[in-house]
Amino acid sequence: MNSSLMSKSVEQQAKGDGYSPQEMLRVDPESECARICAFIREQVVARFKRQGAVIGLSGGIDSALVSELLVRALGRERVLGLILPERESNPVSEIYAKKQAAKLGIRVERVDISAQLKAFGVYERRNEVIRSIFPDFDDSYVFNISLPQNLLEKDRLNYRFITVVDKHQNRKTARLSSQQWLAISACQNIKQRVRMINLYFWAERSNYLVCGTTNKSEAEAGFFVKFGDGGVDIEPIAHLYKTQVFQLARYLGVIDEIINRTPSPDTYSLPVSDQEFYFCLPYPMLDLALYAREHGVSIEQGAELLSISKEQLSRIYKDLEAKARATWHLRSLPPSVEQEKARL
Repeated sequence: MNSSLMSKSVEQQAKGDGYSPQEMLRVDPESECARICAFIREQVVARFKRQGAVIGLSGGIDSALVSELLVRALGRERVLGLILPERESNPVSEIYAKKQAAKLGIRVERVDISAQLKAFGVYERRNEVIRSIFPDFDDSYVFNISLPQNLLEKDRLNYRFITVVDKHQNRKTARLSSQQWLAISACQNIKQRVRMINLYFWAERSNYLVCGTTNKSEAEAGFFVKFGDGGVDIEPIAHLYKTQVFQLARYLGVIDEIINRTPSPDTYSLPVSDQEFYFCLPYPMLDLALYAREHGVSIEQGAELLSISKEQLSRIYKDLEAKARATWHLRSLPPSVEQEKARL
């Protein structure tokens, strides 16, 4: 939908004629599924000349939807689901992943990557950083990292906070320095990169390709790990906003437990949602803001669309632009001499 059509929709909403902003992101599930399945078949068979596809099953909505689409496109006998837990994964993630795989009837392999992560020193190196903040921190604690959730209320810098909880449920929170955040993030990102290595091992031994699960909301805002969950052969849902992922998931019959689950990176031992960790907005608002920004909708029209003030939408746009600038390299091939010459 272009910006002129969006402007008309905003006017309709203002007149109170029953228009819902969510209609702007509504897709025709039957035709969209057919389009994606055709893309998958073309890539797997004609372009990559592979026998099937491997997908990492996280127990979340994105991988569940893609698993449904792969089975529709290729048949269940040509889809391999890989479940890759580690010692800090939420146990329900594996439960839901197995239930979704059983519903589809696909083959599943489970690889606990805890030992691989330990060999990299992920847990100990990260815990050393946390102990510099909380000296008593050990493996009996759980922790997560989050951003301030006041994006709409005031202009602010994206300082990250770490929260730790001990075995007696005592909770402490502290602000991370940029260096502390970088050190912890470098360790945590290895989790995604080790999963990528495992996916390619299983794919190459079977002449399969690796299918990604990143959606458009994540891709545009840089919410994925370079050469981690971003290290794949194809991305069949990278054009779908998160709210559209939910639409197709309901249409295809993804299990209710996954549809009703709060989206989470499932990277930290203390659960944290995507909103708390990265976006600072609920997905319905985030997706409408991304859509409006992409289509050049004015601040006035966009604010009316989202039922917020112009100042609040300006803060959202500034935050999205900052995320896009900081993560541009995630969406690009590594620069080369000739490419840089052409760019300049």
